[in-house]
Amino acid sequence: MSDIIKIENLCKSFGDIKAVHDLNLRVNKGELFAFLGVNGAGKSTTISILCGQQKKDLGKVYVNGMDIDTTQDYKRDIGVVFQNCVLDKALTVIDNLKSRAALYGIFGESFERKLKELSELLDFGDLHRRTVGKLSGGQRRRIDIARALLHDPKILILDEPTTGLDPQTRKLLWNAVDKLRKTKDMTVFLTTHYMEEAAEADHVVIIDSGKLAASGTPLELKNRYTGDFITLYGVTEDEVKNLDYEYSMSKDVCRINVPNTLKATELICSHPEIFRDYEITKGKMDDVFLSVTGKKLTGGNEG
Repeated sequence: MSDIIKIENLCKSFGDIKAVHDLNLRVNKGELFAFLGVNGAGKSTTISILCGQQKKDLGKVYVNGMDIDTTQDYKRDIGVVFQNCVLDKALTVIDNLKSRAALYGIFGESFERKLKELSELLDFGDLHRRTVGKLSGGQRRRIDIARALLHDPKILILDEPTTGLDPQTRKLLWNAVDKLRKTKDMTVFLTTHYMEEAAEADHVVIIDSGKLAASGTPLELKNRYTGDFITLYGVTEDEVKNLDYEYSMSKDVCRINVPNTLKATELICSHPEIFRDYEITKGKMDDVFLSVTGKKLTGGNEG
Protein backbone atom coordinates (compact mmCIF):
# COMPACT_ATOMS: atom_id res chain seq x y z
CA MET A 1 0.00 0.00 0.00
CA SER A 2 1.09 3.58 -0.62
CA ASP A 3 1.03 6.38 1.95
CA ILE A 4 -1.71 8.91 1.26
CA ILE A 5 -0.82 10.86 4.43
CA LYS A 6 2.70 11.04 5.81
CA ILE A 7 3.65 13.12 8.84
CA GLU A 8 7.30 13.41 9.85
CA ASN A 9 8.61 14.95 13.10
CA LEU A 10 5.63 17.31 13.39
CA CYS A 11 5.85 19.92 16.13
CA LYS A 12 3.44 22.67 17.18
CA SER A 13 3.52 24.75 20.35
CA PHE A 14 1.27 27.41 21.81
CA GLY A 15 3.52 29.40 24.10
CA ASP A 16 4.99 26.92 26.60
CA ILE A 17 2.48 24.23 25.69
CA LYS A 18 3.71 21.59 23.24
CA ALA A 19 0.46 20.58 21.55
CA VAL A 20 2.21 18.23 19.11
CA HIS A 21 5.75 17.03 19.74
CA ASP A 22 7.85 15.11 17.18
CA LEU A 23 4.86 13.22 15.78
CA ASN A 24 5.39 10.63 13.05
CA LEU A 25 2.61 8.67 11.37
CA ARG A 26 1.61 7.18 8.02
CA VAL A 27 -1.85 6.51 6.64
CA ASN A 28 -2.25 3.99 3.82
CA LYS A 29 -4.53 4.67 0.89
CA GLY A 30 -8.03 3.26 1.34
CA GLU A 31 -7.74 2.38 5.02
CA LEU A 32 -9.81 3.36 8.02
CA PHE A 33 -7.28 5.06 10.29
CA ALA A 34 -8.25 5.78 13.91
CA PHE A 35 -6.42 8.64 15.63
CA LEU A 36 -7.08 8.49 19.37
CA GLY A 37 -6.22 10.62 22.37
CA VAL A 38 -7.81 12.29 25.38
CA ASN A 39 -8.91 15.92 25.21
CA GLY A 40 -5.83 18.07 24.84
CA ALA A 41 -3.68 15.25 23.44
CA GLY A 42 -3.11 17.11 20.14
CA LYS A 43 -5.62 15.45 17.80
CA SER A 44 -7.43 18.59 16.69
CA THR A 45 -4.16 20.51 16.35
CA THR A 46 -2.79 17.79 14.06
CA ILE A 47 -5.96 17.83 11.96
CA SER A 48 -5.89 21.63 11.71
CA ILE A 49 -2.32 21.47 10.40
CA LEU A 50 -3.23 18.67 8.01
CA CYS A 51 -6.08 20.77 6.61
CA GLY A 52 -3.98 23.94 6.34
CA GLN A 53 -5.86 25.82 9.06
CA GLN A 54 -2.82 26.18 11.30
CA LYS A 55 0.87 26.57 10.60
CA LYS A 56 3.21 23.96 12.01
CA ASP A 57 6.42 24.90 13.78
CA LEU A 58 8.59 22.03 12.51
CA GLY A 59 8.30 18.84 10.50
CA LYS A 60 6.91 17.74 7.16
CA VAL A 61 3.39 16.82 6.11
CA TYR A 62 2.56 15.12 2.80
CA VAL A 63 -0.96 14.57 1.46
CA ASN A 64 -1.30 12.27 -1.55
CA GLY A 65 2.39 12.83 -2.28
CA MET A 66 2.16 16.64 -2.06
CA ASP A 67 4.21 18.68 0.40
CA ILE A 68 1.68 21.00 2.07
CA ASP A 69 4.39 23.67 2.36
CA THR A 70 4.81 23.96 -1.40
CA THR A 71 1.27 23.69 -2.80
CA GLN A 72 -2.37 24.25 -1.93
CA ASP A 73 -3.59 21.63 -4.41
CA TYR A 74 -3.66 18.96 -1.72
CA LYS A 75 -6.69 20.62 -0.10
CA ARG A 76 -8.94 19.37 -2.91
CA ASP A 77 -8.09 15.81 -1.88
CA ILE A 78 -9.46 16.37 1.64
CA GLY A 79 -13.02 16.51 2.94
CA VAL A 80 -13.51 17.36 6.61
CA VAL A 81 -16.39 16.75 9.00
CA PHE A 82 -15.64 18.79 12.10
CA GLN A 83 -16.86 18.06 15.62
CA ASN A 84 -19.20 21.05 15.50
CA CYS A 85 -21.66 21.75 12.70
CA VAL A 86 -20.30 24.26 10.16
CA LEU A 87 -23.53 24.66 8.17
CA ASP A 88 -25.36 28.00 7.90
CA LYS A 89 -28.43 27.43 10.06
CA ALA A 90 -30.39 30.21 8.33
CA LEU A 91 -30.15 28.54 4.91
CA THR A 92 -31.88 25.47 3.55
CA VAL A 93 -30.02 22.21 3.10
CA ILE A 94 -29.84 22.63 -0.67
CA ASP A 95 -28.60 26.23 -0.41
CA ASN A 96 -25.87 25.16 2.02
CA LEU A 97 -24.72 22.44 -0.37
CA LYS A 98 -24.98 24.67 -3.46
CA SER A 99 -22.81 27.37 -1.93
CA ARG A 100 -20.21 24.81 -0.89
CA ALA A 101 -20.23 23.09 -4.28
CA ALA A 102 -19.72 26.43 -6.03
CA LEU A 103 -16.34 26.80 -4.30
CA TYR A 104 -15.21 23.72 -6.23
CA GLY A 105 -16.73 24.83 -9.54
CA ILE A 106 -19.64 22.36 -9.27
CA PHE A 107 -22.78 23.87 -10.81
CA GLY A 108 -25.91 22.95 -12.75
CA GLU A 109 -26.30 19.34 -13.83
CA SER A 110 -23.04 18.34 -12.13
CA PHE A 111 -24.39 19.59 -8.82
CA GLU A 112 -27.78 17.92 -9.35
CA ARG A 113 -26.10 14.57 -10.04
CA LYS A 114 -23.93 14.89 -6.95
CA LEU A 115 -26.90 15.96 -4.82
CA LYS A 116 -28.89 12.92 -5.95
CA GLU A 117 -25.98 10.57 -5.22
CA LEU A 118 -25.38 11.96 -1.73
CA SER A 119 -29.09 12.18 -0.90
CA GLU A 120 -29.43 8.46 -1.60
CA LEU A 121 -26.20 7.59 0.22
CA LEU A 122 -27.09 9.55 3.37
CA ASP A 123 -30.87 9.40 3.13
CA PHE A 124 -31.73 13.11 3.19
CA GLY A 125 -33.79 13.48 -0.01
CA ASP A 126 -36.77 14.72 2.01
CA LEU A 127 -34.72 17.45 3.72
CA HIS A 128 -33.58 19.55 0.73
CA ARG A 129 -35.93 22.48 1.41
CA ARG A 130 -35.68 22.36 5.19
CA THR A 131 -33.83 25.12 7.02
CA VAL A 132 -30.73 23.67 8.68
CA GLY A 133 -31.55 25.35 11.98
CA LYS A 134 -34.74 23.27 12.19
CA LEU A 135 -33.01 19.92 11.66
CA SER A 136 -32.22 17.42 14.40
CA GLY A 137 -28.61 16.74 15.37
CA GLY A 138 -28.54 13.51 13.37
CA GLN A 139 -30.01 15.20 10.30
CA ARG A 140 -27.47 18.02 10.47
CA ARG A 141 -24.66 15.48 10.77
CA ARG A 142 -25.79 13.80 7.55
CA ILE A 143 -25.68 17.15 5.75
CA ASP A 144 -22.26 17.92 7.29
CA ILE A 145 -20.93 14.72 5.76
CA ALA A 146 -22.59 15.42 2.40
CA ARG A 147 -20.94 18.84 2.39
CA ALA A 148 -17.54 17.22 2.91
CA LEU A 149 -18.13 14.76 0.04
CA LEU A 150 -19.35 17.17 -2.66
CA HIS A 151 -15.97 17.38 -4.41
CA ASP A 152 -15.17 13.63 -4.25
CA PRO A 153 -12.21 13.90 -1.86
CA LYS A 154 -9.68 11.08 -1.67
CA ILE A 155 -9.44 11.53 2.12
CA LEU A 156 -12.39 11.99 4.48
CA ILE A 157 -11.46 13.34 7.91
CA LEU A 158 -14.11 12.56 10.53
CA ASP A 159 -13.52 14.41 13.80
CA GLU A 160 -15.75 12.64 16.36
CA PRO A 161 -18.55 12.35 13.76
CA THR A 162 -21.04 10.30 15.79
CA THR A 163 -20.86 11.98 19.18
CA GLY A 164 -24.35 12.37 20.61
CA LEU A 165 -26.09 10.55 17.76
CA ASP A 166 -28.68 7.83 18.20
CA PRO A 167 -27.68 4.24 17.26
CA GLN A 168 -29.79 4.26 14.07
CA THR A 169 -28.11 7.41 12.72
CA ARG A 170 -24.67 6.12 13.70
CA LYS A 171 -25.36 2.91 11.75
CA LEU A 172 -26.54 4.89 8.72
CA LEU A 173 -23.40 7.02 8.71
CA TRP A 174 -21.05 4.06 9.08
CA ASN A 175 -22.84 2.17 6.30
CA ALA A 176 -22.30 5.20 4.07
CA VAL A 177 -18.61 5.41 4.99
CA ASP A 178 -18.12 1.68 4.35
CA LYS A 179 -19.75 2.03 0.92
CA LEU A 180 -17.46 4.96 0.01
CA ARG A 181 -14.39 2.99 1.03
CA LYS A 182 -15.46 0.00 -1.07
CA THR A 183 -16.64 1.87 -4.18
CA LYS A 184 -14.21 4.81 -4.25
CA ASP A 185 -11.21 3.50 -2.28
CA MET A 186 -11.63 6.48 0.00
CA THR A 187 -9.27 6.87 2.96
CA VAL A 188 -10.97 7.70 6.26
CA PHE A 189 -9.07 9.48 9.03
CA LEU A 190 -11.14 9.13 12.20
CA THR A 191 -11.05 10.56 15.69
CA THR A 192 -13.58 9.05 18.06
CA HIS A 193 -14.18 8.30 21.72
CA TYR A 194 -16.35 5.31 20.84
CA MET A 195 -13.92 2.44 21.15
CA GLU A 196 -16.17 0.05 19.22
CA GLU A 197 -15.61 2.32 16.20
CA ALA A 198 -11.85 2.34 16.70
CA ALA A 199 -11.91 -1.45 16.97
CA GLU A 200 -13.10 -1.62 13.34
CA ALA A 201 -10.14 0.43 12.05
CA ASP A 202 -7.36 -0.98 9.88
CA HIS A 203 -4.77 0.92 11.90
CA VAL A 204 -4.87 2.79 15.21
CA VAL A 205 -2.56 5.48 16.54
CA ILE A 206 -2.83 6.71 20.13
CA ILE A 207 -1.23 10.03 21.04
CA ASP A 208 -0.69 11.33 24.55
CA SER A 209 0.50 14.85 25.39
CA GLY A 210 1.24 15.46 21.71
CA LYS A 211 3.47 12.40 21.35
CA LEU A 212 2.96 9.06 19.68
CA ALA A 213 2.13 6.57 22.46
CA ALA A 214 1.09 3.45 20.53
CA SER A 215 0.53 2.30 16.94
CA GLY A 216 -0.76 -0.87 15.31
CA THR A 217 -3.81 -2.81 14.22
CA PRO A 218 -6.52 -3.27 16.87
CA LEU A 219 -5.49 -6.91 17.28
CA GLU A 220 -1.79 -6.02 17.62
CA LEU A 221 -2.59 -3.41 20.25
CA LYS A 222 -4.87 -5.76 22.19
CA ASN A 223 -2.18 -8.45 22.21
CA ARG A 224 0.50 -5.95 23.21
CA TYR A 225 -1.29 -3.97 25.90
CA THR A 226 -4.02 -6.19 27.31
CA GLY A 227 -4.46 -9.84 28.20
CA ASP A 228 -7.37 -12.24 27.87
CA PHE A 229 -10.15 -12.73 30.35
CA ILE A 230 -11.64 -16.09 31.35
CA THR A 231 -15.13 -15.90 32.77
CA LEU A 232 -15.92 -18.96 34.91
CA TYR A 233 -19.48 -19.82 35.85
CA GLY A 234 -20.78 -21.89 38.75
CA VAL A 235 -17.57 -21.85 40.81
CA THR A 236 -16.61 -20.95 44.35
CA GLU A 237 -13.75 -18.73 45.42
CA ASP A 238 -12.09 -21.70 47.09
CA GLU A 239 -11.84 -23.41 43.69
CA VAL A 240 -10.06 -20.52 41.96
CA LYS A 241 -7.98 -18.79 44.63
CA ASN A 242 -5.03 -21.18 44.25
CA LEU A 243 -4.67 -20.73 40.47
CA ASP A 244 -2.09 -17.96 40.98
CA TYR A 245 -3.84 -15.53 38.65
CA GLU A 246 -5.53 -12.24 39.41
CA TYR A 247 -9.29 -12.71 39.62
CA SER A 248 -12.51 -11.07 40.74
CA MET A 249 -15.65 -12.79 42.09
CA SER A 250 -19.31 -11.90 41.80
CA LYS A 251 -21.57 -14.52 43.42
CA ASP A 252 -20.72 -17.75 41.54
CA VAL A 253 -19.05 -16.00 38.57
CA CYS A 254 -15.28 -15.52 38.46
CA ARG A 255 -13.27 -13.36 36.05
CA ILE A 256 -9.62 -14.37 35.71
CA ASN A 257 -7.00 -12.17 34.05
CA VAL A 258 -4.44 -14.04 31.92
CA PRO A 259 -1.60 -12.64 29.79
CA ASN A 260 -2.70 -14.23 26.50
CA THR A 261 -4.74 -17.00 24.89
CA LEU A 262 -1.91 -19.52 25.21
CA LYS A 263 -1.83 -19.07 28.98
CA ALA A 264 -5.60 -19.35 29.08
CA THR A 265 -5.46 -22.65 27.22
CA GLU A 266 -2.74 -24.00 29.52
CA LEU A 267 -4.72 -23.03 32.60
CA ILE A 268 -7.92 -24.66 31.35
CA CYS A 269 -6.14 -27.87 30.36
CA SER A 270 -4.40 -28.06 33.74
CA HIS A 271 -7.62 -27.69 35.76
CA PRO A 272 -10.49 -29.30 33.82
CA GLU A 273 -12.31 -29.98 37.09
CA ILE A 274 -12.80 -26.21 37.59
CA PHE A 275 -13.37 -25.10 34.02
CA ARG A 276 -16.75 -26.74 33.56
CA ASP A 277 -18.54 -23.69 32.12
CA TYR A 278 -16.46 -20.77 30.86
CA GLU A 279 -15.72 -18.32 28.05
CA ILE A 280 -12.56 -16.51 26.93
CA THR A 281 -12.61 -12.91 25.72
CA LYS A 282 -9.82 -10.63 24.57
CA GLY A 283 -9.23 -7.23 26.11
CA LYS A 284 -11.06 -4.39 24.37
CA MET A 285 -9.80 -1.13 22.88
CA ASP A 286 -10.91 0.63 26.06
CA ASP A 287 -8.44 -1.58 27.95
CA VAL A 288 -5.73 -0.78 25.41
CA PHE A 289 -6.29 2.96 25.72
CA LEU A 290 -6.26 2.86 29.50
CA SER A 291 -3.11 0.74 29.52
CA VAL A 292 -1.28 3.05 27.09
CA THR A 293 -2.26 6.41 28.57
CA GLY A 294 -3.44 5.63 32.08
CA LYS A 295 -6.59 7.60 31.23
CA LYS A 296 -10.12 6.88 30.11
CA LEU A 297 -11.21 8.27 26.76
CA THR A 298 -14.13 10.68 26.91
CA GLY A 299 -15.72 12.90 24.26
CA GLY A 300 -15.70 16.63 23.77
CA ASN A 301 -13.71 19.41 22.20
CA GLU A 302 -9.98 19.68 22.65
CA GLY A 303 -6.93 21.46 21.37
